Amino acid sequence: MAELDLSQFRSMVREWLAMHLPASMRTPMPEDEMPWGGRKTRSPHPDTERWLQAMAAQGWTAPTWPREYGGAGLSADQAAVLREELARLQARPALFSFGLWMLGPVLLEFADEAQKRRFLPPIARGEIRWCQGYSEPGAGSDLASLKLRAVDHGDHWRVSGQKVWTSYADKSDWIFALVRTDPTAARHLGISFLLIDLATPGITVRPIHLISGSSPFCETFFDDVRVPKDQLVGPLNGGWAIAKRLLEHERQNVAAGGFGADRSVTNVQLARRVLGGGAGEPLGDPVLREQLAGQAMFEEALALCTRRVQRSLDAGGAGPMSSVIKIASARANQERAELAVEILGMDAMGWSGDAFAAAAVAESRKWLRSKGHSIEGGTTEINLNVVAKRVLGLPDQ
Repeated sequence: MAELDLSQFRSMVREWLAMHLPASMRTPMPEDEMPWGGRKTRSPHPDTERWLQAMAAQGWTAPTWPREYGGAGLSADQAAVLREELARLQARPALFSFGLWMLGPVLLEFADEAQKRRFLPPIARGEIRWCQGYSEPGAGSDLASLKLRAVDHGDHWRVSGQKVWTSYADKSDWIFALVRTDPTAARHLGISFLLIDLATPGITVRPIHLISGSSPFCETFFDDVRVPKDQLVGPLNGGWAIAKRLLEHERQNVAAGGFGADRSVTNVQLARRVLGGGAGEPLGDPVLREQLAGQAMFEEALALCTRRVQRSLDAGGAGPMSSVIKIASARANQERAELAVEILGMDAMGWSGDAFAAAAVAESRKWLRSKGHSIEGGTTEINLNVVAKRVLGLPDQ
């Protein structure tokens, strides 16, 4: 579509969306209707699959990827126009996917041609759901100390060990994992990047139940798991460079998507439910009005910054700026949940039972879930260190 100028491209996008975007996909998205794709789950909403298929056929689930890999070959500016038009219509994302946000970009950069053609088109179509295998019980913030072993057995690897906090591993089809391929090398130099089918014998996935009652996180065990050699991405023992690159994409998308932050009900809507008043009337509590306005201003600034970083990613990389918006996004999500609980007052103490409104119970659980936002995608402390050293250029001491 490089032959179209941006105004022509915008007109084309608007015409296409008018024809293909169902009215039901122009509404807030409940968590149980999020389109993660893959073989194991289906959305309860019938239009979700239609919307995904239509977007994937256009290559617009991965708009800047080359056409031969399932994308649309759009420029960064064209991709920005597409995002703007989708946002204008308040369109639901056609696909939520760690494959799109994290794995796909590093495959484009580091994978060989056969791997790109094998793995990227199914990611763009939402056929394979991926999870991330980075953290281990003894390797969280200090990721380079990971111990999951991959031993060379000629035409395959034998993988043994454990990963933890593998989000949605119980619902995923494949995992991209950091493995230790040279235990004698320096910590950062003996790590490789491996793609593993979770249906392979020897893999056990166990959900980790959280205080919020939901269980997005899992621990994943590998017991002498056979993995073909052609599923190694990049050079042997060169996985650390891939790992760092992937984290840039993860942090940017955690910020852009607000993982775990269900926004189907805004705090303004919640305040009107609790305090009353019509849509055109100001809320009666001036302190609450100030809090809501401050929150809206911070989130708008974050959205603009996120958009700028997304353009950098589309153009080849965001670098440490992804850590800036990851920190800000965690703060925004947690403050949003905190204010919701404050609006609800004593009702926010509800957990279950007929005595508590379902909306209040949902908000109290979101508040508990929000505590993890400053941990997932790299802790706030780790990201502050990245910003201090790589953005501000501060000395170690």
